[in-house]
Amino acid sequence: MPLNPVPIGDRQCGRGLPLVLVAGPCVIESDELLRQVAGVTVPLAERLGITTVFKSSFDKANRTSLRSPRGPGIDEGLRSLERIRKEFGVPVLTDVHDVAQAQAAGEVCDVLQIPAFLARQTDLVAAAAMTGKVVNVKKGQFMAPEDMAHVVAKIEEVGNQKILLTERGTTFGYGLLVNDFRSLPIMARTGCPVIFDATHSVQRPSAAGGKSGGDREMVFPLARAAMAVGCDGLFIETHPDPDRAWSDGPNMVPLDQLANVIETCVRIREALLFS
Repeated sequence: MPLNPVPIGDRQCGRGLPLVLVAGPCVIESDELLRQVAGVTVPLAERLGITTVFKSSFDKANRTSLRSPRGPGIDEGLRSLERIRKEFGVPVLTDVHDVAQAQAAGEVCDVLQIPAFLARQTDLVAAAAMTGKVVNVKKGQFMAPEDMAHVVAKIEEVGNQKILLTERGTTFGYGLLVNDFRSLPIMARTGCPVIFDATHSVQRPSAAGGKSGGDREMVFPLARAAMAVGCDGLFIETHPDPDRAWSDGPNMVPLDQLANVIETCVRIREALLFS
């Protein structure tokens, strides 16, 4: 059976524990940006008594346009994440898009994330699992929540029980995602901690003329709803100036608004835990 709670460095994510906040900019733009965001998210988590995991991607392989910026690449990007990990004493998470990236990313990061559109890629899932690190798999936009049990089985079969599952919306027609909040308790039946990705859930894929659009005003109500339904963690991408971000700006939360979102979500979760 998957571990629950799941250890993430010296912290844990799972049933009955404080909320886990996975937060950071979508893609690594600079060390300065990472430090600015970590300088807000880490103290916020400490003040609220929750766990934070710093997230950013060294490569965004799934861009709408060939001309869109993808990030610094694996070598420079992992060095940046390692500096954040050491400087702020916080676990770090990044995406892996290819089997060849898994081992190197696992040497630096506490959590390896499988992007939603790659959730059924057996070789990639197995390679991430074989690093022994926590594996966070985002449910594919095209998958039913019940199907994630098969992904969990793949990870377990290579000897890794440290599994997180993340809901990030389901394709509804063209260029629109919706959330079926039944997916949170359904995925929790696997025994894995479940995370809700509030920012990618409001994404509008390829809807902004060569790049993805989004509706960040919907992040807050969806995050509140996920807390009320029940989940163990919240995934929120944040940036000091989202409209100038390299990737996913329309659905990222402005850094100066993050505290308002998280404070409310923590209160909702605590009300459930202690009711």
